[in-house]
Amino acid sequence: MTRGDLPLGDPAAAMHLEGIMVRGRSRPLLQVPRLSLAPGEVLAVMGANGAGKSTLVQVGALLRRPDLGEVWVGGERATRRGSRALRRRVAVVFQAPLLFDRTVLANVASGPRFRGVSRRVADARAADWLRRFGIADLSRRNARALSGGEAQRTNLARAFATEPDLLFLDEPFAALDAPTRAELLGDLRTWLSETGTAAVLVTHEIREAEVLASRLVVLAGGAIARTGTVPEVVATPGDPAVAALLAPITAARRRGSDDLYGAQEANRGW
Repeated sequence: MTRGDLPLGDPAAAMHLEGIMVRGRSRPLLQVPRLSLAPGEVLAVMGANGAGKSTLVQVGALLRRPDLGEVWVGGERATRRGSRALRRRVAVVFQAPLLFDRTVLANVASGPRFRGVSRRVADARAADWLRRFGIADLSRRNARALSGGEAQRTNLARAFATEPDLLFLDEPFAALDAPTRAELLGDLRTWLSETGTAAVLVTHEIREAEVLASRLVVLAGGAIARTGTVPEVVATPGDPAVAALLAPITAARRRGSDDLYGAQEANRGW
């Protein structure tokens, strides 16, 4: 049995999707027969615009009920009544940080506070994660006064402070400049590894998938077009849509270029 083929409802699965269908007006937005995520595993998801990446995040994070199928988190099936309790075990980091007009410390502490943690414990967790992400000196600053990189560090610190079983990262670096992105990518790799947090990373950047993920899923037309390790998918795309998606990357590598971000910026029309 592979890490990505855990059986339905297995307690070992951080997340399991079974028979998922999300209908759109003219076509399915998402069709996933089966997809599992093992504890501590980081799964990268790539695809063209409209491929179903954001819908996958919404369904997996229990923010949207599928029209058909089942979502399991930590071996527990999400139901209408039980989804709220399961959602407290999940954290989501979006591209645009959603920060309150309060101090940085209060923003980070709000994550565990919303999950019922006492103020004292929440503040302690917040201070710890601000230190880990290198922004402890900003704890008393208003979050609305932060730079883009500082705001995203605050956003990530808040997610980790909730101590989630499952973390969704929806293009968290897309709005950042290349040096900030690279530095934050290294920090995120460290804390995912040290905490053993299972995560789903949605990205347009193959470099982010290589650094963080053990497995890559490529979506096309709302369905899984290719899955495997990142090197496997890059070497043998298989599906024409996957090959087209990865063409700028393989071309850059044939030229011996390390500027994969630059190559992919040229392909933002995915």
